[in-house]
Amino acid sequence: MHIDDLLHRALQLEDLSAEEGVFLFEQASTTELMYVGDRLRQHHVPGKVVTWIIDRNSNTTNVCIANCKFCNFYRRPGHGESYVTSIEDYKKKIDELFAFGGDQLLLQGGHHPDLGLDYYCDLFRELKTLYPDLKLHALGPPEIAHITKLEQSSHTEVLQALKESGLDSLPGAGAEILSDRVRRLISKGKCGGQEWLDIMEAAHQLDITTSATMMFGHIETNLERMDHLVRMREVQYRKPEHAKGFLAFIPWPFQDEDTILKKIKRARNTCTGDEYVRMIAMSRIMLPNVTNIQASWLTVGKSVAQVCLHAGANDFGSIMIEENVVSAAGARFRFTAQGIQDAIREAGFEPQLRTQQYEYRELPANIVQQQLDREAMIVD
Repeated sequence: MHIDDLLHRALQLEDLSAEEGVFLFEQASTTELMYVGDRLRQHHVPGKVVTWIIDRNSNTTNVCIANCKFCNFYRRPGHGESYVTSIEDYKKKIDELFAFGGDQLLLQGGHHPDLGLDYYCDLFRELKTLYPDLKLHALGPPEIAHITKLEQSSHTEVLQALKESGLDSLPGAGAEILSDRVRRLISKGKCGGQEWLDIMEAAHQLDITTSATMMFGHIETNLERMDHLVRMREVQYRKPEHAKGFLAFIPWPFQDEDTILKKIKRARNTCTGDEYVRMIAMSRIMLPNVTNIQASWLTVGKSVAQVCLHAGANDFGSIMIEENVVSAAGARFRFTAQGIQDAIREAGFEPQLRTQQYEYRELPANIVQQQLDREAMIVD
């Protein structure tokens, strides 16, 4: 294998094997990877626009029996701090979301042993009745797998019922690393890697738009990272022609603060800024059939995320009005609507507010007014 040959093939949008991906990741310079990642980004999303979104990441419940070793958020059934979010709480959260100019609720939770398909269908219908313009980017493959087991049903039947009840799109949550060796060690109670992929393929067949993720930097090997990307790429190739499939890919490093995984498995987040930038570039190289790559500022911070915009990323994600799971393991970064736009401009790009479907939308009037007030203060 030769670096120049592999980079040339990547620029031609050829599929690289997992082994070829490992060779590039370990042997090519960061400059080389960034150059190719940026060229590929320009192929998929030409120009200087970098998108972002206003949404809220709320949780249906913190009760979970999956027992993931990297999660500080969950509580066992019956725990004194366990909860299921009430409709009144949702109304407060959604009212605040709309006041901030957002219209999407990223709604996820744990594997609650008593919350089945009827619960989620009833919840989605009620939320859509109360807020017809609300977009529900909800649940994820592990939760779909859990509900399917409770119902003794099929992935397709569960997804179809949720879609009919108001589900707009399916997040790529719970992918972690799709190697079952890794999953047995860090998230034994969740669905296996193949089932995660099967659920996404079923969603694509139903024309449900999805995203894909990777949580890396714990006990996986570089080959397992690249195999993760290859397997996602294969599912994307099988989507129906009319479906968007995986609309975006978001990699982020494991957050290790006070996690069982750190204490028992001695897994630590050793991912440097350079390594994260390289993974963004490799995501572009290994996923020639996925249009959007998002830099996870929540876990790596503003400066590293800005560099990623020159390495293949074209999206800066959400201002995160609320986020509980990753933050519970140590993610401490935050952005306002103004801050995220400033960060994009500082990196040399043009910020553009988007929807979950990556359609452009106008800035809400309250945000425009805030920016005008800010500019007036600077002039004064």
